[in-house]
Amino acid sequence: MTGLLAKERIVAAPNYNRWRVPIASILIHLCIGSVYAWSIYNPHLTRINGVVASAGDDWSLSEVVWVFTVAIVFLGLAAAFAGKWLEQVGPRMVGVVSACCWGGGYLVGAAGIMTHQLWLLYLGYGVIGGCGLGLGYVSPVSTLIRWFPDRRGMAAGMAIMGFGGGAMIGAPMKEYFIRMFYRAPDYLGAQTQIELVTEAGRRFSEVSGVLREVVIVGAVEARDMTLPGPEGVYVVGSGATGVAEAFILIGLIYLAVMLIAAFSYRVPPKGWRPDGWQEPDEDTRDKLISTANVDIDQALLTPQFYQLWVVLCLNVTAGIGVLGVARTMITEIFGTTLPQTVDAAFAATYVVMISAFNMVGRFIWASASDYLGRRNTYWIFFLLGITLYLSIPITALQVSASPSIIWLVYFYAATMVIFTMYGGGFATIPAYLADIFGTRYVGGIHGRLLTAWSTAGVLGPLAITSLRQDSLTRAISDLVDIIDPQRFAEHFGAPVSQLDALVAQNSVTIARLMEIAPTGTSDPTSSLYNSTMILMALLLGVALISNALMKPVDSRHHITEVRDWRHE
Repeated sequence: MTGLLAKERIVAAPNYNRWRVPIASILIHLCIGSVYAWSIYNPHLTRINGVVASAGDDWSLSEVVWVFTVAIVFLGLAAAFAGKWLEQVGPRMVGVVSACCWGGGYLVGAAGIMTHQLWLLYLGYGVIGGCGLGLGYVSPVSTLIRWFPDRRGMAAGMAIMGFGGGAMIGAPMKEYFIRMFYRAPDYLGAQTQIELVTEAGRRFSEVSGVLREVVIVGAVEARDMTLPGPEGVYVVGSGATGVAEAFILIGLIYLAVMLIAAFSYRVPPKGWRPDGWQEPDEDTRDKLISTANVDIDQALLTPQFYQLWVVLCLNVTAGIGVLGVARTMITEIFGTTLPQTVDAAFAATYVVMISAFNMVGRFIWASASDYLGRRNTYWIFFLLGITLYLSIPITALQVSASPSIIWLVYFYAATMVIFTMYGGGFATIPAYLADIFGTRYVGGIHGRLLTAWSTAGVLGPLAITSLRQDSLTRAISDLVDIIDPQRFAEHFGAPVSQLDALVAQNSVTIARLMEIAPTGTSDPTSSLYNSTMILMALLLGVALISNALMKPVDSRHHITEVRDWRHE
């Protein structure tokens, strides 16, 4: 089996058509890129027991978002290790191991959901699956750059564009399978018809002589149900979200597709060049493009590596936190003000469109960088990104004060542009590395640089979940202050003094408080992400400075002829 996977077995024959190589790359990246549709799982994972609404023992949003974070952390760690290993064993072996980790991680994660063991979900999808992400991500990059030395940016864009588009296919597939296996919980009736008991922040009702925990579904929760159902009282633990079964089926599909793609990889023969192509001379090429090569370990001793690390880390941080909660975010910002437009189907489509623009941005921006230059391309990313991020809080304020579809259209357009640049930043960075450090070890150096993605995978979700939670806590407190305590006690079956327990058990939410808030009270849900957007703009400002200071690598770091011979 090792011989079948060996690098020597996949050297292309003479006259091999290089345009066949990107197909395998795109297939693998479409599979692992579905990680960007993680937010599709969030509502279902936070309702494993309650199914139609979160019950007391259900996982919180912050707990399940961190599964995505762990996957991204292990993506970067695995890529840092795999970069050097890839140069030794070739892309086929790395691709096969990636397939086993990504598909197998889904299966382990499914076991965690079925047994309601969060640590198993973290281990499966986060750790094992995350390693599969990292291995699959780096497997085609250096190979395609070698196949397309005349179009480095385009090559990197082709290698990575599938990752951006993974959610475009993955999101509707996940929604379809979840709906297929969904089973609604037992419905008891309207809230006014059911006698309820509140204990330790939880709601209970007598069912067949036994006191059972229940969840109460109002108008807002009913709108977000997987399949339409009436408002009222539902029995906890009597239905199924369908997400565990979806995990199993999706994991098997990804495993099969990625194995087929991995066995399709080919590498160019040593010394191969496209017909008629010559390396540009020093007078005509960009001053940042080097013809010399820098060793993987030596690259870590240069300031340019850390400048690019900062550029990638902060660009990813600004986008990845939003990606992890995209479905939840658009629902919270516009679901209360434009409920007829922004429903569950609209939010799912939004995730798909993010994936589409992420994918298109990877190819278009990376290809454009061949003409604009890498540094100039990142200038555009950061200047335009800062402007757009700062405009989102203004949009949220306007839609809350005066609900209008125009604000939704602007938000949609602004975030789509942001995600083209988010994807473009990923796709352009390998070509940037090849310009600065040469093409020989770009795969290994790229793998080391992806530790910036791991860091961003922690910083982004941490920022957006913690800042959102602070905003949520303040919003609930402000609403309770203006609500009559007697109405509060009648509505929730407990006094205001038990607010913390009610919030912890998901019995009190902004939506349920708005049902009893004084007429004319503004719903604060749309402003939950304002502080996050301002922080993201500041991070892009720091990245802009790092990119502006980029210079060519000092010649003392270049590989000499003697060193070159030793590394052949």
